[in-house]
Amino acid sequence: MRLEFLRNLKGDEILAKDILNGNGEVLLKAGYKLNSGVIAKLRKCGIFILYIEDERFSDISIENDMIKQKKAILKQMPKLFNTLIDGHKFAAKQSIDIIEKLIDEIISLKSINDNLYEFKIYDNYTYIHCVDTGIMSVYLGAYLKLNNSELKELGLAAVLHDIGKMRVPNEIINKTTKLIKEEFEEIKKHPIYGKEILSKTNVVSEKIIHGVVQHHERIDGKGYPYGLLEHEISDYAKIITVSDVFTAITADRSYRKKINPKEAYELILGGMGTRFDQNVIEAFKKSFAIYPLGCCVKLSNGVEGYVVRQNKNLPDRPVIRVVYDSVTKQSIQFYEIDLMKHLTLTIEGVV
Repeated sequence: MRLEFLRNLKGDEILAKDILNGNGEVLLKAGYKLNSGVIAKLRKCGIFILYIEDERFSDISIENDMIKQKKAILKQMPKLFNTLIDGHKFAAKQSIDIIEKLIDEIISLKSINDNLYEFKIYDNYTYIHCVDTGIMSVYLGAYLKLNNSELKELGLAAVLHDIGKMRVPNEIINKTTKLIKEEFEEIKKHPIYGKEILSKTNVVSEKIIHGVVQHHERIDGKGYPYGLLEHEISDYAKIITVSDVFTAITADRSYRKKINPKEAYELILGGMGTRFDQNVIEAFKKSFAIYPLGCCVKLSNGVEGYVVRQNKNLPDRPVIRVVYDSVTKQSIQFYEIDLMKHLTLTIEGVV
C-alpha cells in the first residue's frame, strides 16, 4: 500500500483504504478497482490523495493482515472472556491460544510503529478497548526491547486487563452520568476481579496476572487497588497503564466524546513522573505519530494540506503537502510546509 495523489492515477489501481466523506460515510470501500470515471468524481468531491495497493510496500500489507485478524478476534471476544470467567482449564487454554494469534501478528510486523489518530471505534467499547490496548502495549514493549516471549505475555496481559469488568454490574459500566462514590468503589475492584478470574484458570503466568491487577497503579502511589509505589509495580503494568489511558481517552463513550490526538498526546506526556513511568513515556514519544501519513489537517494560518512525512521525536510537527487552495478547493502546484522549520504554525485540527 502507498499514498498517491489522485492526479497521478492511471485508472487501474486498487483502492487500499476506504474513502470517507466529511460525515464519516464510506464513499468507496477498500478493494475497489478505480477507473477514469470514478477518479473524475473523486476530484469533484475534493479528494486529492488516497491509498492504493502496492506490493512493494510489504510491511503495510502485513499490517492489513493484522487488522483483519484483529477484526476476527473482536467477534470472538465476548465468548473468549466468558470462557475464561467460567474457569474451565481446557476451554480457557483454547481462548488464550486464540488471543495469542493476534499477539503473534502484531509481533511479526517488521516496522513497530503506529499513529494516534487511527485507533478505530467499534460499537462494543469494552472489547475494542482491550484489543487496542494490547496492540499499543506490544508496540511500546517492542520499542523498550522486550523479547518475543515477553511481548507475548505483555500482549496477553493488556488484552485481558479489563476482564474483571465482566463482574461489575452493567448499569455501572454503561452509566452515562457521573458515578456515585459506591459505584466508583465497585469499578475500582475490577483489577482484583481480573486477578481472581485468571488465577482460577491456572493457564497464565504470574507476570500476566501482575500486569492485569496492577494496570491502575500509579508510580506516585495514588493508584488502585493497592496504592503501589514505582518500584513495586511490574514492568508490564507500567506499559499497560499508558496504553489503557490513551485508548480510553481517544474513544467515543456514551458520556463524552473522544479528545483530539494532540490533546491526548499532551495528556499522556503530562502524566510522566506522577502517573506514568518515565521510560515508558519516552518510548511513547519516540514510537508514535499524532497525525498519520495521508491525514488532511488545517494549519493555524488557514491552509489545509496532507501529512507526507514525520519529523522524528516531534509527532505534532510533521511535513505538510499543500495540493489545493483551502478556499476554492481547486488544485494548485503543490508545495510543502515543514512544521519543524515553521515554528509559528501549528495544526488546528483534522479536516
